[in-house]
Amino acid sequence: MDDINAFLVFARVVEEGSFTAAAERLGESKSAVSKQIGRLEDSLGTRLLNRTTRRMSLTEAGAIFYDRVRRVVEEVEEARVAVSQLQATPRGTLRVSAPVSFGISHIAPILPDFMRRYPDLQVDISLTDHQVDLVDEGIDVAVRIGALTDTSLIARRIRDYNRLIVASPDYWRKNGMPEHPSALSDHNCLTYAYFASGRTWRMHDPDGGEIAVRVGGSMNANNGEILLRAAEAGLGIIQSPIFLCEEAVAAGRLVPALQDFRFEPVGLHAVFPHARNLSTKVRVFVDFLVERFNR
Repeated sequence: MDDINAFLVFARVVEEGSFTAAAERLGESKSAVSKQIGRLEDSLGTRLLNRTTRRMSLTEAGAIFYDRVRRVVEEVEEARVAVSQLQATPRGTLRVSAPVSFGISHIAPILPDFMRRYPDLQVDISLTDHQVDLVDEGIDVAVRIGALTDTSLIARRIRDYNRLIVASPDYWRKNGMPEHPSALSDHNCLTYAYFASGRTWRMHDPDGGEIAVRVGGSMNANNGEILLRAAEAGLGIIQSPIFLCEEAVAAGRLVPALQDFRFEPVGLHAVFPHARNLSTKVRVFVDFLVERFNR
């Protein structure tokens, strides 16, 4: 970058015909411009400009050098304009990562509206319940649910979702409905592999006290949709974010229990690697999620 800056200063001096005019155009002092040219000549081992008190002219080496540098400066200016335009209007490819079940049920239905709003954007979306490395995999923004563990990322909280203890009517009929969270240890609880607390389910009683129950069962899965289907089939009990189970509950396929007890809400976040000079494409996508999920 030091070389490019020196090239830019040299080109401006030649084009303006004087150090004073070049300094004014660049917003620098005349002495700073003169020092940059001096350092450039020293690094090249040759004089580029003939200077007198009345006029300035290119040396033979300076003329050859300017012919090449001018092209570099033009490329840099074109690159700067291109990036400025990219920042002004969302365009290019937006790479998104999202959890499988939430991506299918909640992101997929709203993507067409987002893409119609920003027709110059292409969306490359990857659905996985595994927390990908955004930098290594070139992801612009990830939608994540639950506790955030990577403190190097910037996160924006979009909204919270409550969680429910649910099972099928058939399961409750055969096994009885628990009256206290401690009874869950005697039930077949189907667990989610990526819960931060593992197989310990933590709830709060009506007075705010915390209850921690160690659970286990016949299934552990890294996808919430699989657990939901297993619960609907009567296999066992799950704790589920409301966004995942609300349709099954409304249809009567799943029935909530222990509704006087509460889990900590599950946070829905958008996470991205950098906050400084956040790209327009990421900003408009995150704003769109906030808009749509808080109606």
